[in-house]
Amino acid sequence: MIKAEIYEEPFASVFCYNACDVQISRAGHCDVLNFNWFSNFDICSGSHLVCSLVASYPEWRIINLDILDYCCSPRSLEGLENRDNYTFIQGDVCNPQLVNHIFITENIDVIFHLAAKTHVESSFEIPSVFQRVNVDGTRVLLDAAHRARHQPQRFVYVSTDEVYGTSLDEAFDEDCPLRPTNPYAATKAAAEYLVRSYWDKYQFPIIITRSNNIYGPRQFTEKVIPRFLTLLQNNNKCTIQGTLAMSRHFLFVSDAVQAFLLVLEKGTVGDVYNVGTSVEIPIVQLARELVRMVKNVAESEVNDWIEFVSSRPQVDLRYPIRSEKLQRLGWRAETSWAEGIRQTVKWYQDNPDFWLDVNKDQRIRKEPEKASNT
Repeated sequence: MIKAEIYEEPFASVFCYNACDVQISRAGHCDVLNFNWFSNFDICSGSHLVCSLVASYPEWRIINLDILDYCCSPRSLEGLENRDNYTFIQGDVCNPQLVNHIFITENIDVIFHLAAKTHVESSFEIPSVFQRVNVDGTRVLLDAAHRARHQPQRFVYVSTDEVYGTSLDEAFDEDCPLRPTNPYAATKAAAEYLVRSYWDKYQFPIIITRSNNIYGPRQFTEKVIPRFLTLLQNNNKCTIQGTLAMSRHFLFVSDAVQAFLLVLEKGTVGDVYNVGTSVEIPIVQLARELVRMVKNVAESEVNDWIEFVSSRPQVDLRYPIRSEKLQRLGWRAETSWAEGIRQTVKWYQDNPDFWLDVNKDQRIRKEPEKASNT
């Protein structure tokens, strides 16, 4: 690990930076840079993306720049430390001195930008932090990449379905207007506008993805599936905000990673691609399913492990999106809900102490007013 101690600014976000020797067509030469804030869904998708790149493309040189924030565990990347094509740097995407240094010293051809604060509940409490990381961090990265002596071939910005806002019936496609309803989604939408402005003004080769809720092993315990699992494993009830009929579309992490790699290889610059799934699960049904899998109780006792609590100021009911554009490139979600949730539950059962130290420091939110549905 390399700590970026030569820089005076404190580090408050997480990056992953990859350099490789493969072109976008997987032939020839290409340096890839992948920035991840391993937070919430990104600790899941980001670490899995890095591991996939390191393992699948040994000719690629992967450099991971990460702040090691509260929701990040170095254990998510165990086994990579001694790989010849992997380097870790601890640092902050909001630090222009550091980010510029990377682009000056490395020839970066492709950038994956997953850096973000994503926990909706926290975005209402500390919106300025979300503004700094999600918007300012994106600005710093775009500026450094655009000014780099060696011009990148692709800049893939990973966004969220929440930028569309909520819908009871309409499924959003990529041309629908953005109507975010919480500070997190608003900062992701603002970052998208920044990214698109570099395409409009400079023809800087950006691609944007907007994905459903990503889930899977190693996801931090403030997101709904690992949160419910952790509460149940500690003999606590699943807490659900409000009594409205909320549901979420869930995308298994390996399918998300394949989508990111596909848009890198086949996506059109300047375009947006939804990464969606038909797996829509009501939050109450999710809680009941996890209670059955973890507690193995009689059907008459399932609801005893569920508690409805007060809701936050804004709770969206659902985020349906359409993914025909991505499917035309050849992508399909391969992992069924039954298989994905089975793998996820098994991983948390096999690794009950994975987030233990982090959870002790951060105190998993068990109070009713802190319950999370996303």
